[in-house]
This record gives sequence, structure tokens and C-alpha cells, in this order.
Amino acid sequence: MFRKNIIILLLIIAVVSFVLFKFAVLPATKLAPPKNEKLQVFVSILPQKFFVEKIGGDLVEVSVLVGPGQSPATYEPLPKQMSSLAEAVLYFRIGVPFEIVWHERIRSLNPNLEIIDTREGIPLRKIEGSVSKNSDEGVKDPHIWLDPILVKIQAETICTQLVSKDPENKTFYRANLAQFQKELDELYVDLKTSFDSLPVNKLMVFHPAWGYLFDRYGLVQIPIEVEGKEPTPRELTRLVELAKRENIKVIFIEEQFHTSSAVSIADSIGGKVVKLDPLAENYYENLRQIAQIIKGEH
Repeated sequence: MFRKNIIILLLIIAVVSFVLFKFAVLPATKLAPPKNEKLQVFVSILPQKFFVEKIGGDLVEVSVLVGPGQSPATYEPLPKQMSSLAEAVLYFRIGVPFEIVWHERIRSLNPNLEIIDTREGIPLRKIEGSVSKNSDEGVKDPHIWLDPILVKIQAETICTQLVSKDPENKTFYRANLAQFQKELDELYVDLKTSFDSLPVNKLMVFHPAWGYLFDRYGLVQIPIEVEGKEPTPRELTRLVELAKRENIKVIFIEEQFHTSSAVSIADSIGGKVVKLDPLAENYYENLRQIAQIIKGEH
């Protein structure tokens, strides 16, 4: 009996030793943490990050070129961002000014980078008062992210490209797209409720960022600056007279721009300036807040 127990004990020790030995000699690669397989995606502005993450979820790593408080009109990518772009697989552009200058440099840095224009399929409006160097049609307005209905089109483009890079997760991306578009429809209704109650339809703004949003809800923006140019004294006088005629008491400005002319007009009409941010990352919260601010000022 004693001998039998000894044999069993020796067998157990042998088995345990064998198992421990097998784990000890496993290749080091087996013990390393799993490789990060997220799609590396770049976008130009913060709202786009919101859009891509709504569709891509945890399967994407989204980097933004233009950070908080920066202007897409004057932005220059940092060396660190350019280095990261060399590792990206997708870059969603949207038509903001800095892209024109940096497009070829970004492409030459990473020839394999897919640069996708999310304006595809969207009828572009012209910026009020602008004149194109190449035609009489005017400069095309890039602010397509501020209209929830147009964002639905952009979302389709984003989803298509994510699927092209990661077809195994097509069902995941398409399901997220459907949910995102449903939420955009709900946002559209909420904004309509706020804007429909406005007693006015003409709003004076410093920078003409709100054309697509206002067009959607039957509003008109009256911009102070056009194509980055401050108004001349003569134009300032005209704007003051227009504001008085339309009984405008509020001028909406953005923190990304110097707005001394807006303050001057507000002083002349006995009004005030109010900040709105077209570039905040939390898209739903920001647009609802913008609608409430505009409504609250009228």
C-alpha cells in the first residue's frame, strides 16, 4: 500500500514537472501582449473624430489634426502628427482651408495612405460674398459637418471606407452606422423644435460657418468677415445700418477668430457678442447647446 502511494506521488510530480517545463519553454512571442490591431485613422477636425468613433467604435484609433481652440484656416500640422500620419491607413478630409496647402505633403509622406474626401455626394453651397479665383461661382463652403442631415451622407462614406479596410467587421460597422443615423435624425428634430420658435430668421455672425445649418432650418446668416478678411470702415458702416434695420441685437462669434469688428458693431447697435463653437468634439451636445443659446438670445 505504501509502495503504491509512493508510485502515485511520483507520477503526480512527473506530470506537474512536465507541464511547468512546457510553459517555461514557450516562445517569448506567445507571452507578449496582443498586438494593437485598431485601424489608425486621421481626421482634420474634432467633430469628424466623433463621427468616425460612432461608426468604428473600439476598432479604430482616431487622431485629430486641428485641436481645441485652433483654426482650420491657419493650422499647420506638428512634426509629431506628420510622423503619425506615416503609420495611418485612412485620412478623412472635409474641405477646410489648411488641407489645400498640406494635401500633397501628406500624400508624399505616406503614399499608401487613403485620403478620403467626405464631401463626396454633398451639394456644396458658396460662402456669402465670396469670389473664387477660378470662377464667378464663389468659394465653396466647407462647414458641412454642422448640418445633421449632411452628416448622414458623410457617415456613409466613412462606413464604406472602414469596411474596405476591415471587411471582417462589416456587420459591426453597418450596425453602428444605422444607430448613428437614427441619432442624427433625432438631433435634427430637436434642433428644428428650437429653431422653429425663433421670432427672427436673420442672424449676424462674425465668421460664415453656419450656412448649411441655417439653410436646413430656414435661417439666414449675415457674416461680418468673408474669406478671412476683416470689413473695411465702409463695410462696417453698412453692417451697422443693416443690423439696426433688422433689429439685430446679438452677434455670434467664434473663439478661433479675432473679433474686434464684431465687438465694434455690437457697441454701435447697443447689442452684445455671444460665443458659439462650431468645432467642439461632442457633436450632439454642442449643436443642441448652440440651438438653445440662439433661442435664448431671441
